[in-house]
Amino acid sequence: MKINLTRERENTLLKEPLMEDIATEAKACHKCDLWKQRRNTVPGEGSLNALVMFIGEAPGYHEDIKGRPFVGAAGKLLDKLLSDINLTRQEVFITSVLKCRPPKNRDPLADEVKICTPYLDRQMKIIKPKIIVTLGRHSTSYVFSKAGLETGNTTRFRGNVYEIGLSGFQISLIPTYHPAAALYDVGYKDKLEIDSQLLKSELENRGKPHTLHKHES
Repeated sequence: MKINLTRERENTLLKEPLMEDIATEAKACHKCDLWKQRRNTVPGEGSLNALVMFIGEAPGYHEDIKGRPFVGAAGKLLDKLLSDINLTRQEVFITSVLKCRPPKNRDPLADEVKICTPYLDRQMKIIKPKIIVTLGRHSTSYVFSKAGLETGNTTRFRGNVYEIGLSGFQISLIPTYHPAAALYDVGYKDKLEIDSQLLKSELENRGKPHTLHKHES
C-alpha cells in the first residue's frame, strides 16, 4: 500500500505543474470574447490521478463567481449522485468544455468550443482517466466527435457504456444528462441516478470497489 501511495504522489507531483500551466493560460486567455464578462475562469478541480473525469458544458453564475466547477444547485445534485455511489469530488476530476461562463448561461458557440477545447484535450492527456462521464449534449458531442464517432442528442446515447479511443488511450465513455436538467424535470433526475449506477458498475468491473470512501452513519 505504501508503494502505491508513493507512486500516486509522484504522479501527482509530475502532473501538478502541467495542470497549473493550463489554469494560468486560461486565466490570461483572450482568444474569444467570453473573457470580457467573466469574473473567473473555471479550469476544473479534483484528483489528478482520477479514474473518472466528469465533463460539463460551461461555468454558470455561481461557478463564475467562485472559479470552481459545479458549485450551484446542479453541483449539489452532482455531489449527491457521487455520494450515492460512495465517491467524493476529491476522488474524481470535474471540468467542462468551456472554461469561461457564456453570457446569461447561453449554449456554447461552435467557435468558442473550437477555441477552448485544447485546454480540455490537454487535461485529458494529463489525467488519462479510465472513465469519462459527459454531462449534457455539448460535452457528449465533443467527446464523440473527437473519437471520430457520429454525434447526436444525449437521449440517444445515455444508458450505455462506450469503449472508445481518445487522445491516444482507451476510455469507457458514459454519456448522461447535465444535472441542471434535473432541476426542471424530475424525470431527468431518475435517469441521472440510473446512469450513476452504471458508473458504479463500470468501476466494479475494473476491479475498483465502489466503496472508495466510507461515509459515517
